[in-house]
Amino acid sequence: MKAAESFEISMASRVEIDEDSDTNKGSMWVLDQKLDQPMDEEAGRLRNMYREKKFSALLLMRLAFQSLGVVFGDLGTSPLYVFYNTFPHGISDPEDVVGALSLIIYSLTLIPLLKYVFVVCRANDSGQGGTFALYSLLCRHANVKTIPNQHRTDEELTTYSRSTFHEQSYAAKTKKWLEGHASRKNALLLLVLVGTCMVIGDGILTPAISVLSAAGGIKVSSPGMKNDYVILVAVVILVGLFSVQHYGTDKVGWLFAPIVLLWFLLIGGIGIFNIWKHDSSVLRAFSPVYIYRYFKRNGRDGWTSLGGIMLSITGTEALFADLAHFPVSAVQIAFTTVVFPCLLLAYSGQAAYLMKYHDDKTVLQAFYRSIPEKIYWPVFIVATLAAIVASQATISATFSIIKQALALGCFPRVKVVHTSKKFLGQIYIPDINWILMILCISVTAGFKNQSQIGNAYGTAVVVVMLATTLLMTLIMILVWRCHWILVLIFTGLSLVVECTYFSAVLFKVDQGGWVPLVIAAAFLLIMYVWHYGTLKRYEFEMHSKVSMAWLLGLGPSLGLVRVPGIGLVYTELASGVPHIFSHFITNLPAIHSVVVFVCVKYLPVYTVPEEERFLVKRIGPKSFHMFRCVARYGYKDLHKKDDDFEKKLFDNLFMFVRLESMMEGCSDSDEYSIYGQQTERSREGLINNNGNTIGSTADLTISSVDSIVPAKSPLHANNTTSSSSQLSMQNEIDELEFLNNCRDSGVVHILGNTIVRARRDSRFYKKIAVDYIYAFLRKVCREHSVIFNVPHESLLNVGQIFYV
Repeated sequence: MKAAESFEISMASRVEIDEDSDTNKGSMWVLDQKLDQPMDEEAGRLRNMYREKKFSALLLMRLAFQSLGVVFGDLGTSPLYVFYNTFPHGISDPEDVVGALSLIIYSLTLIPLLKYVFVVCRANDSGQGGTFALYSLLCRHANVKTIPNQHRTDEELTTYSRSTFHEQSYAAKTKKWLEGHASRKNALLLLVLVGTCMVIGDGILTPAISVLSAAGGIKVSSPGMKNDYVILVAVVILVGLFSVQHYGTDKVGWLFAPIVLLWFLLIGGIGIFNIWKHDSSVLRAFSPVYIYRYFKRNGRDGWTSLGGIMLSITGTEALFADLAHFPVSAVQIAFTTVVFPCLLLAYSGQAAYLMKYHDDKTVLQAFYRSIPEKIYWPVFIVATLAAIVASQATISATFSIIKQALALGCFPRVKVVHTSKKFLGQIYIPDINWILMILCISVTAGFKNQSQIGNAYGTAVVVVMLATTLLMTLIMILVWRCHWILVLIFTGLSLVVECTYFSAVLFKVDQGGWVPLVIAAAFLLIMYVWHYGTLKRYEFEMHSKVSMAWLLGLGPSLGLVRVPGIGLVYTELASGVPHIFSHFITNLPAIHSVVVFVCVKYLPVYTVPEEERFLVKRIGPKSFHMFRCVARYGYKDLHKKDDDFEKKLFDNLFMFVRLESMMEGCSDSDEYSIYGQQTERSREGLINNNGNTIGSTADLTISSVDSIVPAKSPLHANNTTSSSSQLSMQNEIDELEFLNNCRDSGVVHILGNTIVRARRDSRFYKKIAVDYIYAFLRKVCREHSVIFNVPHESLLNVGQIFYV
């Protein structure tokens, strides 16, 4: 057995764990290390693998090159449409071009470079980025998760990293304030959901504006072509892009980085050419004085034009969401050496061209008209490919963040397909893919205008940035424990810049900016109502748990006929006996010989190592043949097929029985004592104490059935005899044979089907949310049996109605 495998032997009742007790903490882990070689060093190395891994210079350059295709595609295609959206009504004064260029330069410097690349990217969750990754970090450092299904043993995972702080520190006070009221937890969750919904909107608008802008190059070479043909070409490309999503990007992903690198080199080279040929004086835009002059000269029109300037930093949030497993240093190298300089050159080149040619037609297609005629078509092809790569990155980020929302109980159950055997994060969600395609085509064909799509795009991006800033403030306090002055500087500067942009996009809500707001509102309603229903179902199961005293009082047969076979009872609870079990045995006269309560829960970590996934413990005396198995997943993990899941579950169950027997037969331990207390006295003590530990001053003894506990005196260990070891081994063989026979007799999956209804005296909006919206989502989403791939002939649903 590997030392990293986690098993837990627990008392036959609900146990209140004292988290401050050093004596009880990690007893099973210590035992594993006693029976096998210690693995503290390996576990520590695994926990810090991402943070401490050193990369050679050559490997770092290679990773920086690969990150171009995944991380920077969206940001790199912005030069296709920025100047047109900044000056939709034409350029009245060439000096306005210099002012706009100055705004673009300092926007790129403050937001993507300083804020995201050098600060926000460092807040990744073991390589994972995005709003839910930040939320997961906060959930590990403060008790802000709205569904309280975490346990002390979850903190022992190698991927569960957290820090502690002094009680009087500013971080501790912030933590106490957040945990003080449920409304603050809900507000934090709502902030995360708003950011997530805007990222979904980004996944709709990025393909629309990128592909439409790229396809617009056809019209430049053929001025007489109608705009409808350009839209048709864009729609065909979009349909093709969404139609091949189920193949994944594993086979063609290696092309992304070369395409994007070629794109950056082309736009940078064209920018240098235009600066040299047309007007090198635009480089004076590096002086912030021209920003002041721009606003002074244009007033409100200059302020509203910030909505177009905003598009120069679109893709910045996708930069963080698509961080994947690239080290931050590789992303920083790629941005500072390739992306940032090439973008500055590209915008400066377009500005130089517009200083000389600033008629309306030129502004409409500023990028394509600034391309030298000899390389026009090669650049057009690369631009189209770069737009497709940027769209693909955004679509993949949307799939990823919906998977994270699904794992945290904030999105209806949908089918998730793993498209790559090599890379964990490459997934495909069919239902979401077709919804994105329909909405994306609707936006493209409905607006027929880059300007309106750009207004919508800017609104989505700036709201995500504001959400990230607020979450980063908490990260800096709770996780990084920064000085309050640094937190104030970061938050203040970020909010000043982003609120300025936000005020500008508000002026364009009626010019297309309403689109992401409507999309986000629809997804927010779905996600919040689903989370509310999930939370109420969990609270119902928690409050209606069956008393262990009642269960023990039924005796080994549970007052029923025990038929051969194994019953897997699925429940949301990681402790206690669920209400559906009592509902089941009070309505049916028989139950299986072996009952296993299976809890599948997601933790606020990106992944749970396979060897640490299952926790197994016994419920009641051995004669009851009842167990609990908790299967833990991270938000990046995927359920395997049911046969694989079932096989691993039974492997861990059998390993638990062997481990339990080894512990009973252990005779050379100075730190542990084995208690097989099956007397009526110990059972009464268990019931009367409701799971509390009792013991003497010499030994810390848990009054339970066949449980292992730490002992401070070695006297008991010396009393262990060889006959007891042989008896223990024989009991192990008998129980394993019994379990195998029951498994051969058949496995039945018992799933609870709790229907949530609003009370008659509930307010009308609650009735609409619960009785109609939540009920509809439950009806159209995937059933648990489908997710676990349970054969229909082995499925048994237990229904119950719960009123909220």
